[in-house]
Amino acid sequence: MSIPTDDDRTLLTVVATARAKPGKEQEMRDLLTSFVAPTRAEKGSVVYALHQGAADPAAFALYEVWESQADLDAHLASPGLQAGLGQLAELVDGEVTITPLDRIA
Repeated sequence: MSIPTDDDRTLLTVVATARAKPGKEQEMRDLLTSFVAPTRAEKGSVVYALHQGAADPAAFALYEVWESQADLDAHLASPGLQAGLGQLAELVDGEVTITPLDRIA
């Protein structure tokens, strides 16, 4: 889950994926987009990139890189994200999948 960097930092990478319920694609896009600017301003946020499926507009992915586990934990516990997750639950078809990644090359 950690990435060695050229400057000896170790970073954490996470990919979160979710599908919007039918007819909720734009609402989910708007909600997820509202997370981007505040999250990028958080301590320890290195990359926070939102993606939507090119051929499948119901598919969303967040690619996140964090300075430390403590920074990621603080993000996950933040009141703004917690409130947004409550709204997201109404829009998601199935489960949100969170995948920690290890850099291998």
